[in-house]
Amino acid sequence: MGNESKSNRVFQMLNRMVSEPYYLFHFLTFFSYFVIRSSATHVLAPHLIHNLLRREIQTLLVFAVLAVIKGAKEETWEAFIADALFLAKICLFALAFTMDRRLSVWYILVFLVIHMLTQQPAFQGLGTSSKLTPLQLESLLTEGNTTRLWLVEFCASYSSACIRSSQHFPELSITYSSKNLSFGIVDLGLFPNAAENFGISLSGSMGQLPTFILFENAAEVARFPELDFEATFFHNPTITKGLLSRHFELDRHLLEYVNGK
Repeated sequence: MGNESKSNRVFQMLNRMVSEPYYLFHFLTFFSYFVIRSSATHVLAPHLIHNLLRREIQTLLVFAVLAVIKGAKEETWEAFIADALFLAKICLFALAFTMDRRLSVWYILVFLVIHMLTQQPAFQGLGTSSKLTPLQLESLLTEGNTTRLWLVEFCASYSSACIRSSQHFPELSITYSSKNLSFGIVDLGLFPNAAENFGISLSGSMGQLPTFILFENAAEVARFPELDFEATFFHNPTITKGLLSRHFELDRHLLEYVNGK
């Protein structure tokens, strides 16, 4: 079952890569290099072609090694693909610069246009978590007939950090949801005015997206990243399922529920 589930996830990811503009435009841009490379064979001198071929082999080997290293560290497909595309852009720029400096400038402009017009899609699954508006969250927290604990992810669809970690929260909700603990997601990209109410800065330099807050009986008892005005995007640890589970003591809460506490 595990292998079948993993195969289905890979198939879904490949299907999204074909249909999503973000992936499609990147694929077309990378494919254009082969078209240009084929045309250059008839224009460039033999010694330049030989030098370019040697550089291509070196670049491909470097990309493969770095991609394997990144793939071993990342927990989600979204994060791995983001890393792989970033490495591929650097490699493409290096090869284009070797062929023609003007070509490398054109590729930079193309990637800037892609960045402005599209964005990498986040993980689509919700697990057992619920998408909430700020008003719905406030209502759920104040109603007496809801679960005692609510773990809420505050994210934004435009944040690359949110996209990279978008798979963790749904998977945690599947493992730890109970009658005592519920999971919710609030998109601050849709409700930016609500960010201040929860003490969250939307400034990219603060590194507060995504922010996870645990509420107990409508009161905040823990959050990640913690409120630290000196914290920045570069100092926050990488978000993983294990980090979130430990920070919010999800195993303890699950055991308390199982033991009837």
